[in-house]
Amino acid sequence: MSETAISSGLPVAVTMGEPSGIGTEVTLKAYQFLSARAPAAAIPFFLLDDPARVSAVRRMLGMDIPVVTISGPAETQNAFVSGLPVLPLPAATNDILQVKPGKPSVEHADVVIASIDRAVKLALAGEVSGIVTNPIQKEVLTSAGFEFAGHTEYLGHLTKNADLPSGLARGPVMMLAGQTLKVTPVTVHIPLEAVAPALSVERIVSVCRVVAESMLRDFSVQNPVLAVAGLNPHAGEGGTIGLQEQEVIGPALEVLKRAGVNVVGPLPADTMFHEQARAQYHAAITMYHDQGLIPIKTIDFFGAVNITLGLPIVRTSPDHGTGLNIAGKGIANPQSLIEAITLAHITHINRNRFDSRHIRQA
Repeated sequence: MSETAISSGLPVAVTMGEPSGIGTEVTLKAYQFLSARAPAAAIPFFLLDDPARVSAVRRMLGMDIPVVTISGPAETQNAFVSGLPVLPLPAATNDILQVKPGKPSVEHADVVIASIDRAVKLALAGEVSGIVTNPIQKEVLTSAGFEFAGHTEYLGHLTKNADLPSGLARGPVMMLAGQTLKVTPVTVHIPLEAVAPALSVERIVSVCRVVAESMLRDFSVQNPVLAVAGLNPHAGEGGTIGLQEQEVIGPALEVLKRAGVNVVGPLPADTMFHEQARAQYHAAITMYHDQGLIPIKTIDFFGAVNITLGLPIVRTSPDHGTGLNIAGKGIANPQSLIEAITLAHITHINRNRFDSRHIRQA
C-alpha cells in the first residue's frame, strides 16, 4: 500500500480523533514521512483541528514541524511544502488547549464529532479525495450522547442520503486491509452472544456483495475470490457443532454464486489464515469481529488499515486505538496512519478510473 499512485489532484482530509490520544502525534509523524518524498510522489493532506493545539503538541514532543493554518482544502498543496496544513474547526474553543495526554474528557466530544462532520461534508462536496479518521474514544463520545457504535456506523448515517454510482450495493461495511490479508466481519460491534441471532442470509449476501464490488472498484482486483468463514468450530462439522453453516451461511453462498460472486466456504476459521490458505483468496469474510481482526492484527498490526466500503465517499483509518497509555511520550508508531492516507489516495484514483469506464452516476 505504500507504493504511491499518480496524483489525484485533491488532498486527503484527516480528522483530529481523540485529542488526548496519539492522533496528533502520528499525524505529525505522517507529515514528516510523506512530505520528505519527492514532490511528484507526495500525498498532500491536511488536519481538521485547532492549529494552536497542534503546535502545542509539536512543542511538547520536541518535533521541528511547522504548523500552517489554511482556510480551505484548496490551499493544502501549497501549504504542504512549508508545514502540516491545519484547517481550524469552528467548534474549537480555548478549552481544547487544556487537553492532557492520556486523559480524555467528555468536554471535548463536540469538537471531535465536528471534525468528522466537516470532513464528510468536504468529501461529499468533492473538495477532498477522501477522509482519514484518527481513532476516537467511544465511551467518551457515548457519555456525551453520541448514539453510534463507532465511526463506521456514524459515517453510514452521515452519507445515507448521498447517491452511490448506479447499481452498487450500499454499506457501510468495515474492512481491515493489509499487505497480505483483507478481512471483513459480517457483524461488527455487538456482543458475542448476539452474533448468531444477527446472522441472516440477507445480511451475509449484502456484505459479500459490497466486498466483491469494492475489490474490483477500489483495489482493482479482477474476478475477486471471497473466502467465507463458518461461525462454529470446524465450520459446524456437518451440523454436529452448530447449524448456522447449513441453515444460514451455506444458503447465502448459494445465492451469491448464482449472482456471479466467486465465494468459497463455509470454511473453518482456524485454517483460513495461514500463508498457504491466504494465497487462495483475495478477501476473507468472517462472521464476527474478533474472528477476523485477531488474525490480521497479528499478521500486520502496524500496516493494516480500516477502510469503510459501500459509501459514496472514501474513508480509511489506522487499525489501532487511541493509545492513551503512550500518549505524549513520543513513541507512537505512525505506520498505520501513513498507510491509511496512502490507501485513501489510491482508492480515490482507482474509483475514478473504474467509474469512468464502467459506471454512470445515479
